[in-house]
Amino acid sequence: QVQLVESGGGLVQAGGSLRLSCAASGRTFSNYAMAWFRQAPGKERDLVAAISWSGGTQYYANSVKGRFTISRDNAKNTVYLQMNSLKAEDTAVYYCAADYSRVVTARLAERKYDYWGQGTQVTVSS
Repeated sequence: QVQLVESGGGLVQAGGSLRLSCAASGRTFSNYAMAWFRQAPGKERDLVAAISWSGGTQYYANSVKGRFTISRDNAKNTVYLQMNSLKAEDTAVYYCAADYSRVVTARLAERKYDYWGQGTQVTVSS
C-alpha cells in the first residue's frame, strides 16, 4: 500500500501561483510514476501532469503546458506541482496518484494509477 497526502491548495487570485506537494509513504517511492489529476465541479477527472519514476520525463495537458511544472524528490518521497499564471478555469480539486511503473515515460491512463490522495482544493478567483 502507498499512502499519499496532498497539501498546498488554497485560494489565489488569477495570475498568481501555488505549489502543491504530495508526500508518499508505505512503499519505495522511486518504483512509482506519479501524476496530478484534477476534477472541477460537474466535470470528469482529468490528467494534468505526470512524471516518470526517475523524474526524467514529464507529460503535461495542453491546458497547463508552459504554466505548470511537475517535479519529484525521491529522497523526500514527494512530488510537486508548481502552478503559475493561474486562471479561473484551473479551479478544481487536485489529486496526486501513484502508478507502480518504472517504464521510461509515465503512463497517462487514469486506470493505471492504483493509489490516490484525498485531494486538495485549488480555487482561483478572477
